[in-house]
Amino acid sequence: MDFEHVKVSVDENVAVLSLTRLKSLNALNLALAGEMAAAVGELGAREDVRAIVLKSDARVFSVGLDLKDIMSDGFDGSAWSALNFPNRLRALFDCCNALETCPKPVIAAVNGMCIGGGLDIACACDIRLCTEDATFSLREAAIGLVADMGVLQRLPLIVGQGFAREMAYTARHYTAREVERMGLVNAVYRGREEMESGALKLAREIAGNAPLAVRATKEVLNFSRYVDVEKGMELAISRNMVLIASQDLWEAVSAFMEKRKPAFQGK
Repeated sequence: MDFEHVKVSVDENVAVLSLTRLKSLNALNLALAGEMAAAVGELGAREDVRAIVLKSDARVFSVGLDLKDIMSDGFDGSAWSALNFPNRLRALFDCCNALETCPKPVIAAVNGMCIGGGLDIACACDIRLCTEDATFSLREAAIGLVADMGVLQRLPLIVGQGFAREMAYTARHYTAREVERMGLVNAVYRGREEMESGALKLAREIAGNAPLAVRATKEVLNFSRYVDVEKGMELAISRNMVLIASQDLWEAVSAFMEKRKPAFQGK
């Protein structure tokens, strides 16, 4: 994969997707968003990838939308350009949706500022980790906009309506410890090196499980957020009707009987 604004590496069934728009502190423009969506799509389709770590190579995770770049791209103030503006911004929405629908679990490793669109990206991931100096802000209300990349839909499902509304209405910066108490992040690390090591350790732990089962579990978890318990259970049962015939299930049984670690093949 050859990209300008993101970098990809794969080792031991774990992919690391790095945001590399360094000078702009990963300000989210259409080019970066498009490359993110493309990279996540390709990694999701690779059999040798079982988990993904999303991180930043800049000194912060992301400072949010690159408004200057986006507003200069096809918006001239006319009604026609306003009506067509959402279509021009499709890459911004697609990058978050790609993370959520990716069949592989995605762990966001957040360092420094995670603002606006950066928070949208983090909320679209399965799990979030951060450094002690990380700050999070849902900034749109402070600049006269409504967050429209999915964070208003996803954030309440992570932290609850009260905290989500507080973050959205105040637009203030929240510390790592504050969002940890909210449940937005799973863990806070002293520094970037420790966080990235922790993210890789967690990703490898996920990658050690049966990949088809992990994929189906993510599908059921995503589906179950929007339906009642019975419908969520129906999808889980239907997926198990397929998984019960998988080679990985029988490998798990054999490994248990032989008192060894299973070697899952994703088949």
